[in-house]
This record gives sequence, structure tokens and C-alpha cells, in this order.
Amino acid sequence: MKLFFTIVSVLAIGMNVSFAQKNVLKGRVLDETKQAVPGVALMLEGTVRGVQSDLSGGYVMKDIPEGNYVLKVNMLGYDEVKLPFSIAEAENLELDITLKEAPLSLDAFEFSVSRGIMGQERLPEVDRFRINAGKKNEVIRVGEINANLAMNNSRQIFGRTPGISIWENDGSGIQLGVASRGLNPNRSWEFNVRMNGYDITPDPMGYPEAYFTPPMEVVEQIEIVRGASSIQYGSQFGGLMNFVMRKPDKSTRFTFETLNTVGSNGLFSTFNYLGGTEGKWSYTAYYQKRVGNSWRENSYFNTDHAHVEVNYAASNRLIIGLDMTYMDTESQQPGGLTDEQFNTDPRVSTRERNWFSTPWFIPALTAEYILSENTKLSWKTFGTFAERNSVGFMRPINQEDDMGNRQVDRDFYTTYGSEFRMITEYSLFGKSNTLAAGVRYFNGFIDRKQLGTGDNGTEMNFDLISGGVFRRDFDFTNINQAVFAENVFRFSDKWLLTTGLRYERISSNMEGLFNIVNEEEQILVPQNRIRNFVLVGIGSQYKLTPSMEIYSNFSQAYRPVLISDLTPPATTDIIDENLQDSRGFNFDIGYRGAVQDWMKFDMGYFYLNYADRIGTIAVQDDNGAINQFRTNLGNSVSQGFEGYVEFDPISALTKTSNFGYLHLFASLAFVDARYGDFETTSVRDGEIVRGNLNGNRVENAPRRINRYGLTYRYSKFSITWQLSDIGDAFSDASNTVTPNSTATVGLIPAYSVQDLSASFDIKSRYIFKTGINNLTNEMYFTRRAGGYPGPGIMPGEGRTLYFTFGLKL
Repeated sequence: MKLFFTIVSVLAIGMNVSFAQKNVLKGRVLDETKQAVPGVALMLEGTVRGVQSDLSGGYVMKDIPEGNYVLKVNMLGYDEVKLPFSIAEAENLELDITLKEAPLSLDAFEFSVSRGIMGQERLPEVDRFRINAGKKNEVIRVGEINANLAMNNSRQIFGRTPGISIWENDGSGIQLGVASRGLNPNRSWEFNVRMNGYDITPDPMGYPEAYFTPPMEVVEQIEIVRGASSIQYGSQFGGLMNFVMRKPDKSTRFTFETLNTVGSNGLFSTFNYLGGTEGKWSYTAYYQKRVGNSWRENSYFNTDHAHVEVNYAASNRLIIGLDMTYMDTESQQPGGLTDEQFNTDPRVSTRERNWFSTPWFIPALTAEYILSENTKLSWKTFGTFAERNSVGFMRPINQEDDMGNRQVDRDFYTTYGSEFRMITEYSLFGKSNTLAAGVRYFNGFIDRKQLGTGDNGTEMNFDLISGGVFRRDFDFTNINQAVFAENVFRFSDKWLLTTGLRYERISSNMEGLFNIVNEEEQILVPQNRIRNFVLVGIGSQYKLTPSMEIYSNFSQAYRPVLISDLTPPATTDIIDENLQDSRGFNFDIGYRGAVQDWMKFDMGYFYLNYADRIGTIAVQDDNGAINQFRTNLGNSVSQGFEGYVEFDPISALTKTSNFGYLHLFASLAFVDARYGDFETTSVRDGEIVRGNLNGNRVENAPRRINRYGLTYRYSKFSITWQLSDIGDAFSDASNTVTPNSTATVGLIPAYSVQDLSASFDIKSRYIFKTGINNLTNEMYFTRRAGGYPGPGIMPGEGRTLYFTFGLKL
């Protein structure tokens, strides 16, 4: 941590020394009534230089080399302005700009947001270095949502995003568990999880669990591209989830913000942010401290998050940046419950000695270069240096803790990668087309140490006792190379077609110690695998009107063989030497748009084919012995409806209102996720009994995922009520209804939860937020854990309250 702040200080000093002012362009941005327009983006066309207008509409752009330029001015709801100008050496030039209100358009850059509708948008057809046309996608504008952001309340944050299923057992907000379309929410591992466009998971190829989640108070937006993202980003079936951090404030040299939250169960959170722009330099930094207890017993948590981003415009065409992100956590795990315990008192805990910690450090170097008026280049190099540590009593939840030595499990992650992207506009048959292409290299190394003998204490301690060893100790290496290209063909102003191709090469190696039995080492059979394959995708988009369109997409996808797939439960188990990555495809067709400025909607049908799913069956060898054989066994299909609509009735009836605005939203999904031909086996009386999961519902896949809400806004005050209505799900592929004694299998009942949140700003400086989560104190659970952090039922949070006070300078 000291090193982190030392680097920040050095960078800050270096920036201060470099703040030499040469040519200056400044002015004000006004609307047609001569009122100031804050937050306007002003860019020098064909360069990386840009600023934003401040609250008075003013802007300043420093250190501009002499020459001829075009100032491009963009703001949602206004016509774009392009203003040519010349600037001489040591000149102080003033240019005032008047913006004209624009008609409604579906494109996100031109979409005039209603005074009531907020929080949910979509990506533009082409955005920086990627193509989004023809794809099902959502943008969650986190800062516009009334939600408990201090605790990363995912139920509220994803409330407007249709079809998102959530595991709600982590009351600390440290980890995020979400999925869509019948996939497993376990630490969001069915999504390709990124931050600012680069990887933040331990290994997207072999261990894609998202242990790190940035504080939502600093997340500007969450970008979700469903399975069609596989061409540009690779795995997984769930698509892309990208956390875009708040960017440097381009309207001022320095800004500071603090948000301080107190709440139920001893919650205290402090979030502190600073940022700004001076000449060619821009910077942001934040620190968050969060400490408290979750709703259940034995659920103490203590987290630290820090991040710094520094960007430097080395020339008019080149900008380089450095990101550094740090997290440290201390989290007590209360364990699971049996069904009887949950029905009696869901707050109870029978595990007080279980702890979890994930120190995380993510550095990244970035560069963007404008090669020509039509072509831009991007390069990101990143790494993850992290740990996953747990200690505790790991036996089934119906066994009482014997207060003996605890089990210690530790992972050490050392990964790095690099992505180079290019996007270019070109003309074909008189129409403008877009090509995006890129290459990727990734090298991930995991050192896994498990089954260690720890102490018999109650505090967090991951050290082994004297003479203790890890009975399991192996290394996993993944090397991935990929090349992709995707093109937008525009046949008219209304119709476009996208086609894409991605080549993947994955090389995996795993070797080491599997176990120690009776002081004899059992060595893991080395696993070496190289796979090469190609993914293809095609999409289309047709504008029925300037504000409504039909879209469709078909994209192949895959899920790599994970480290758990290559780790046999016992040394007698056999891993198929021809074990393949799971393959399949996503298909979408939908209709989206807006009605004037008071309603927007997106509704569609999806079909997800998940083939070559990995499982274990019993096989008999030539000697008659029965072994467990892990191989590709079968497939599943998820299909259904996803819909989102948001409606502002007051804006529909009147252009202005003296009594505020009310908007209503509904996020609806019907998901039918079922197994196809999927062979199973069991052993009874020494004989193999065969079965098939054909027709069974996929586990952890609710059929109904509906969320409704309304927001009332008057001036700087707003209040939001939300209802989450989630259907039942099974916890195992056999669709067991009656729970077992350890509560690891059985039905997960349907539930409904309400949340209420409000916010109030005074002079855009003082911020007040408050809310009640689980308003009616519903007792529910979303998960039956088969192992850590359970095992057993993992209850959701009961009713909690929070209050936030903030200050902006």
C-alpha cells in the first residue's frame, strides 16, 4: 500500500513540473437561450486532445501546438458542432459556441434523455475501438441510479437490465455473482469480466471467477454485451461485462469528492475521490474503506480499495496512460445452513472460524494513437498479481465444528496480457463501412496450495502450523493467442450487416502434487493440452424509423476447460485426454427504440446452445474396476424472452412540469433452460446404472426474473422503489426437490424483495442519500452451496438501512 501511494505522489510531482502553458483555447458553451451548458465534450478533430465544459459552460484547452484545427463539440440532445480555427504560437484564443437542440435519434450519442428516464442506455453502433451494431447490449449509468452503492447492491444496480440472475449471499458487497440466460452466477464466471477494457479475473481461460469488483461509487457505467461479444472478446457464453471507471474531470484542474456511509450492523464506508486535467495531463485517484458486519452472525468484513489513473497527451495523435488498482479484504464467512436452521432463524451461524481474503493488484499501461482521419489504434498491457486465501472448518454444515486444526487453501495468481486493436472507416460503393480488428496474447499462472493444516484459533490466519504442509500443491499455466476481425457493411442509411471471425489458440498445462496419503505423495497425472479453433459471427440491424430498429445476431461462443475440470476428485478418477472446450452459439432477435422523449424499450427473443458440457460418468475398465471418467457429455439449451421498458407519463403529457417527473420501468425475462442429451451414471451394488438429464431444467436458472420500479424526481430530489420478483430454481441437474441433510441440493424457492432509496443534492455540492434494502424483511435464499463459502443454504440479507453524506469541491 505504501508503494502505491508513493507512486501516486511521484506522478503528481511530475505532473506539476510539466504544467507548462503554451497556446490556450478557451470559451463558453451556451444553448439558444444563452444558458450555460455544462458537461459538453469538446475535441480537436483528428487528435486525442479534448476537454469538458464546467458548470458555467466554460472550457480551457492548453498546450495546443500552433496550426489549423477543427473543434468538434458533442452533447446529448444537441446538434454536433464543428468549428474550424487557427492558433498561433503563444496565442490566447477565445471561441464561444452556441448549441442547437437536436431531434430524437436512437444513436446513443444523439439520444436526448428524458427528464425522468435515466440509468439505462445502449452502446452506439461504433464506439471507440469496437463494433456494437446488431448486438444486444445495455449500458448501466451507475451514477444515475438510486441504490446502495456503498455496498455494491447488485439487485438495485442491475434492476433495469433484463434477465440478470443474482446470487445474493455476499452481504459485504466484496464479490459480484451475476449471470443471464440460464447460466451459473458463481462469481460472474460466465461473463468475460473486464475493467476499462482489460481483464481483472485470475485467468479468463482457466479460472474466470471474478473475485475483484470495483466500488460502484467510482464506476461510471457498466457495459453488458450479450453472447455476441464472443468475436471481439472471446469467452464466455454470457458475453462481456465491462466496468468503466470514472474518467478524469476535463473541466477543471482539481476536483474532490467524499461519500461517507453508515448503516445497519455497524456499517461504515468512506469513499474519497480526486481528479482533474491540466494541459496535456489528466488524472484520477480514489480510496474506499468499508468495514462492518453483514446481516448474519459471524460476517465481519474489512475492505480497502484504491485506484489511480494518469494520462498524458504526448502529442496531438498519441495519448498514453497508467492505471493501478489495489484491493485488500478481510471477510468472515458464516457458512451455510440446513433447511431446518434456515426456517428457524436464518441469521444464525455455526461457523465462527472461517475467513476469506483476496489481496488484488492490477496494473495496466494503455496507449491510443490516431493514425489518420479514419484509423485509430489502441494498445493495452495489463497484469493481475493476486491471492485467494481461505481458512476454516470445511466439513458439511450438519457437522458441529470440533474446534480442531482448520484447513488452509491458498491460490497465487500471476498473469499478464496484451491486446492491440485497430478500427478504421472506409468507403465501399459510396457507403461508409467500419472494420475493427485486433490481436491478443495472455499468459496466466496459478499456484494452487490446498488441504493445508492451519491453527485451531478463531482469527484470520493463513499460516500453517509448525511442520504443516499443503497436501495438494500444483501449478496451472494457460497461454492464449487470439486474432479477430469484425466489419460493418452499410447498404443504406437504414440497413447494416456485421460479419466477424476470431481465431483462438489455447495451450494449458497442469502438474504437481495431488495429495499425501499415509505420508506417500500422489503425483497428479500431467495435463498438457493445445487447442486451435475459429469462431464466426454475423449480425444485422434495420432502422424502421430514426428512433426504432430491429436487430439480430448469431455468434459462436466457447467456454475453455477450467482448472477444476482438470483436477480429479480422487487419484483413481480419469480425465479424458481428448477433453474439449465447451462450444455453442448465441442467437438474438429484438426490437428496440424510443417514443419521443418519454419512453424507451428493448424486447427480444434469445436462444443459447451450450454444447459439449463437461461432466463425470462411471466407466468400467478391462479388469472390471469402476472409475469416474470426466469428459464432454452433452448439451443444454436456454431460450426465452427479455424485455425492458421505461415510461415517463408526465413528460408524455406535458413539456414542462412544476411538480416533478415520474418514471416507471419494468425489466422482464422468461428463461427456459433445459438439458438435452446428457448422459449420467450411478453405481448401485457394484453395477453401473445409466440415466439421462434430457428435459431437466438447468440448475441455478430461475424461469422468471422480473423487476419493476418507479422513480419520482423533483429538482435535485429523487426517490426510487423497486420490486424484484424471482422464480424458483433447482440446485442440481437432477432437479431434486426434497433437500438432503446437508442442504446442498433441493429446491430454491421463489421470492420477492423490495428496495427503497432516495437522494438529494444541495447546490450540486452537498449530497444526501438514504435507503432501506429488503423493505419488508423477506426471508429468502438464492443459493445452496456445495462447498465454500457454505456448504448449505446461503441466506440473502434481511432488512438493512443506510445513510450517506457527501461533499463535492
